[in-house]
Amino acid sequence: MALILSIETGTDICSVALSRNGRLISLRESTEGRHHAQNLGIYIEEIFREIGIDAEELDAVAVGMGPGSYTGLRIGVSMAKGLCYGTGKPLIAVSSLKAMACVALEDHDAGILDVENMEQAFLCPMIDARRMEVYAQVFDSALNPQTEVEAMIVGEDSFADILARRELVIFGSGAPKCEAVIRNPNLRAVSVYPSARGMAGLAEEAYRAKDFADVAYFEPFYLKDFVVTASRKKMF
Repeated sequence: MALILSIETGTDICSVALSRNGRLISLRESTEGRHHAQNLGIYIEEIFREIGIDAEELDAVAVGMGPGSYTGLRIGVSMAKGLCYGTGKPLIAVSSLKAMACVALEDHDAGILDVENMEQAFLCPMIDARRMEVYAQVFDSALNPQTEVEAMIVGEDSFADILARRELVIFGSGAPKCEAVIRNPNLRAVSVYPSARGMAGLAEEAYRAKDFADVAYFEPFYLKDFVVTASRKKMF
């Protein structure tokens, strides 16, 4: 039975979960955005106090590896690495898109997500990548990947091959872009967003398989290079 702390900070949502044996036992998260650096440590401390443990009692630390916001991912990975260095516990890297697909399946099983034929549908978590671009990957309902992770420009013909065959359920911060331009009855947009609770089962699987990341050399999966833009603020 592994006790694992999971951290997801790749979007505007800052989320921390504690799980035991793959089952969620505590969760803290907010949608404030741009406050991850100040909120993350507070959420972790709150969870430790609530459960009555300290970091040394963890079996591993899991972190959402991306794709997502460059700054957000750096904050989460830096915290996860710090905990692993300080405690000597292993680091687990979890796909942020696959974890979001887990959230969708959990919400469906709980009756929160109303999708009639979820077992036959394909799932596509999407993260906004600015302009008309999204980070996306398609899974079946057993979480088997049907496409590679990609940064794609959304157009009216996006996912045409999939939509010709079956329903595609899209969700995440990038979904509204697709919903606005794709006119197909097989496209279904639902409200699901990243959460560390979706990492619990995946992190447990990785822990049992001893699928650990190298704490010293692990880097988030940015997918695109970080671009520095000029500030719009007047300095003088």
